Amino acid sequence: MGCRTRREIINLLREEPKFVSEISKELEIGQKAIIEHLRAMEEIGILTSSFKKIVRGRPRKYYDMPNDLNINITITKNSLDIQITEDMLNLKQLPSGDEWSKLLDIEKRIDQGQWEAIEELKNQIRLYDNLKKRAEYILKRTIKL
Repeated sequence: MGCRTRREIINLLREEPKFVSEISKELEIGQKAIIEHLRAMEEIGILTSSFKKIVRGRPRKYYDMPNDLNINITITKNSLDIQITEDMLNLKQLPSGDEWSKLLDIEKRIDQGQWEAIEELKNQIRLYDNLKKRAEYILKRTIKL
């Protein structure tokens, strides 16, 4: 968050969700750079993304800032310290490294127009739903003891 561009992106997304080319045009920064900033902020849970269909062409990926942030930035002559409150970090619980990598790979393939990856994503969602149901069953069973 010590990066001015990231702060400007967040300022834009406070108003409404936007897609990459909108952000790029408003900030007059190349789309590749914007994508890298968005990806980094999404990975730590500051931003979320979703696809929305448009009348013509492929769906667009919109970025949004769904939660309030509390970020403390301390800049001294010799250091830069960025603190995101613990509550913010707990909002996003990431799956294991392998599962997370698989999701990122599927996302990348969908972004590249490989629509068959959507079926893989649906399968992953079903798997996660089944795991969640089993975990909830175990919890209920344990609480009754």
